[in-house]
Amino acid sequence: MAASALVLPPVTPPDYHRIISPSLNVPSDPQTSIPVGLLACQRDPLLRESATTVVSIRPAEAPPQPKRAKKDKSGTPPAPASPLLEILLHDTVLFPEGGGQPSDIGVLTSAEGHAWEVAEVKRAGGHAVHYVKVGEKSIEDALHAFAAGTKVSVQLGDAGLQRRLDHMCMHTSQHLLSAVLERRYQLDTLSWSLTAYPTPSYVEIPRAMSAEEIAAVQEECNRYVFEGRRVHVEVQELDADGKNYRTASKAIPDDYTGGVKRTVVIDGIDSNPCCGTHAPSLHNLQLFLLPHTDSLSRGTSGTSTSSARLYFLAGPRLITHLTSTHNFLTATSATLSCGGPQVPERVQQVVDERRRAVKRVEDVELELAGHVAQEMMLAPSVASASAAVAVLRRHRVDDSVNALAFLGAVATAFVSEAAARAHLVVLSSSPSAQTGTSTTVVLVFGSDDRRVKEIGDALKARLGVKGGGRVRGGVGSLRVCGRRPRRGRLSTRFWDFELRTPKSRTCTRDLYGMLAAY
Repeated sequence: MAASALVLPPVTPPDYHRIISPSLNVPSDPQTSIPVGLLACQRDPLLRESATTVVSIRPAEAPPQPKRAKKDKSGTPPAPASPLLEILLHDTVLFPEGGGQPSDIGVLTSAEGHAWEVAEVKRAGGHAVHYVKVGEKSIEDALHAFAAGTKVSVQLGDAGLQRRLDHMCMHTSQHLLSAVLERRYQLDTLSWSLTAYPTPSYVEIPRAMSAEEIAAVQEECNRYVFEGRRVHVEVQELDADGKNYRTASKAIPDDYTGGVKRTVVIDGIDSNPCCGTHAPSLHNLQLFLLPHTDSLSRGTSGTSTSSARLYFLAGPRLITHLTSTHNFLTATSATLSCGGPQVPERVQQVVDERRRAVKRVEDVELELAGHVAQEMMLAPSVASASAAVAVLRRHRVDDSVNALAFLGAVATAFVSEAAARAHLVVLSSSPSAQTGTSTTVVLVFGSDDRRVKEIGDALKARLGVKGGGRVRGGVGSLRVCGRRPRRGRLSTRFWDFELRTPKSRTCTRDLYGMLAAY
């Protein structure tokens, strides 16, 4: 994460954290856990490590899972790679998830000097619980190393520091952006998402915005950044009425028992309740807004409302975005043998040439399909008037992406040539190299619906397939579908199959054998 480009003060200003309630103090008893709202990471967001004391420890009963963790077929989330411990500390520099901001990660060092990875920190009631990986050591070793009352050290570490700087920049930028949107265009922030690095985060607003409006908001935000407006936090005791004090998208959680109301203030711009970590200054945030919004629709109880997402980048994410965008543009311009400014024009030329080439191929295939159909009409079974029904089969080797479309064109041309001649035809196509994932396409059509259906059903029975649609088996999958012919050719019924199986050629021979009965 390229956070080195971000310049922040070496230490947090002493007046950053301001307790405005006379009776509120940071607990000093090492056996008391400081509540969320007064943690070291919230008092000093630039603090990287601190010494603290273990208040309690126990094996994790229900390890935390990501909100979108994949589940197995039974609906059970995957088990963690390593057992976890729940450790409660007197104080911590690691922020617990909350206020739309993901948790920090870091390292917990025991008195013996052994480092243990902190996978996540979550709020439980009013306290921060650290989920620590046991790793290669035993649960008993961990319980001994972090027994209650033990002195330990908690650090962000290099990876945790980069994550903290990213979250801090994006969260403070969201407060700034939401304030300017509300002041300039009366657009409330309905919700926001601090997405995973390095994708752009977004705020959800009541309506879409024009490119001109977005540019104006970006200019005003960056004017405040240039001015270096200071940021500080005001903390007071939380009473019953205080819980009705809302953030950008959520009220203070009902299960929060820390007793602290925390307000983040951007001088002269915004004052908003929040528990997250914030940069002590707007200097060098350099907010960038993507010049478009994604419209959303919500329907509830017969009503429909619309909103939009405005995406933004700041701090390390902006640097990463600019770097990756430049690399993409450089690679594309090299591939197209042109300069960066000429890339859009060259891409359009390539698209137009591709479209014309596809059209030429389609025209040639259509012409070829007509010739194949004429060649099929010369077959003895078709040309002979003695046979009541012309039964014909043809197999092709075709490496094109859409071999079925070509077989369909051949079938259409043949039906036109055959006119009133009774017929039953099987066309198949397979790639030149047969593998376990190869696809053989089979198209069955004829003048008699009953016979076509019999052939289709017989093939499904031979392969052990029931019904239509995609069916997966031990050797591959089979797609079967029936379709009515085009208007004007109601005497012909089409059945087509896609066989993805190493035995597809055998299946095709079986199908040809079935035709021998007709």
